[in-house]
Amino acid sequence: MKILRAADYRRMPWKNGKGETTEIAVFPPNAGLDDFAWRVSMADVVEDGPFSTFPDIDRTLSVLQGEGIELAVSGLKEVRLDRDSEPFSFPADTHTSARLINGPITDLNVMTRRGAFRHTVRRGTLDDLGDLDADLTMLLCHEGEIDLVTGGEKVELKALDAVLLPSRVRVDVGGSLSASIFVFAFDPIDQDSARD
Repeated sequence: MKILRAADYRRMPWKNGKGETTEIAVFPPNAGLDDFAWRVSMADVVEDGPFSTFPDIDRTLSVLQGEGIELAVSGLKEVRLDRDSEPFSFPADTHTSARLINGPITDLNVMTRRGAFRHTVRRGTLDDLGDLDADLTMLLCHEGEIDLVTGGEKVELKALDAVLLPSRVRVDVGGSLSASIFVFAFDPIDQDSARD
């Protein structure tokens, strides 16, 4: 189990230079924007415009704060996302433009390199947690607080803290049943891919 505290996340410019992103986790550790196998980040979107493109990357986007965003992804039907929407998956190497709905938002991005990893993203409450049976699972506390116990170790997650959990680890989760969470599952496609 690896705990990731919001205060320690790394801030860096967007790939297209038009904003800033907060990197929550990346694999391999210290990978850059052009060579990661998977990456989880947040971004403040303050104006309409194009998204950065990432060759050979699959992306899932969710809205954390703000009224929402409309995405126009080349070849797909336009989609409107808000804080209650299901996470939206799309190819990150396809032209994508965004239009804000009534002001800025903070979004959550999960990206994996095609041919190396695949991912899923779920949002919900502790009641919705379900099985954590991926090769690597990441749990992000969106709002509220969560208590985790694994191997006799108890850890408290506050808003925007996260934890990386390897496969086949038993985890007991408690805290506020109204706590809002995101669960990311990462599975390698190439068995030579390492994991954190």
